[in-house]
Amino acid sequence: MVIFDNAIFSLIILPILIFTARVGDVSLGTLRIVFISQGKKKLAPLVGFFEIMIWLLAIGQIFNDLTNFIYYFAYAGGFAMGNYVGLIIENKISIGLLNLQLIIKDNPDELIRVLKEKGYGLTTMTAEGTKGMVKLVLLIIKRKNLRKVLTIIRNINPKTFISIEQVSSVKGGNFPPKERFHWYLYKRKKV
Repeated sequence: MVIFDNAIFSLIILPILIFTARVGDVSLGTLRIVFISQGKKKLAPLVGFFEIMIWLLAIGQIFNDLTNFIYYFAYAGGFAMGNYVGLIIENKISIGLLNLQLIIKDNPDELIRVLKEKGYGLTTMTAEGTKGMVKLVLLIIKRKNLRKVLTIIRNINPKTFISIEQVSSVKGGNFPPKERFHWYLYKRKKV
């Protein structure tokens, strides 16, 4: 019975643990890199500490039995899945700011008005493109608002040329007020 339990542990349970640990540490590594790029000086080292602790536990199990190739596949598979999971998590938390540069040829006034009404600070300039005069609109937005802003742009001016860049920091500017979720309004609407 002990041999059977040992075989199950070394061929099934331990590879699953190695895979899971690797997914965890690579996901944390992805987040650590994001936090570094965003200048989160306190959060990045803390995440890095846990990332390396998990990695040490995973690699230690592999070094205990270098002849078990299942561990290698679990380790490599966990690395691949960790990259995927890390990107999903990074996308969900959407930390940071983005610089949007819009080049609009056809009637930019309505789009500019709607963006201003929604609370987005923007700068406009008249410029000359290859096919004539265009309006250049610059705005800095919170990354979590990107989908909302792109929907506004596509609904009003679908032919707008959009360039998006990550911003490391800004000082000043106008951002839309935080939307607050009110439970009492939610409960009223359901009734």
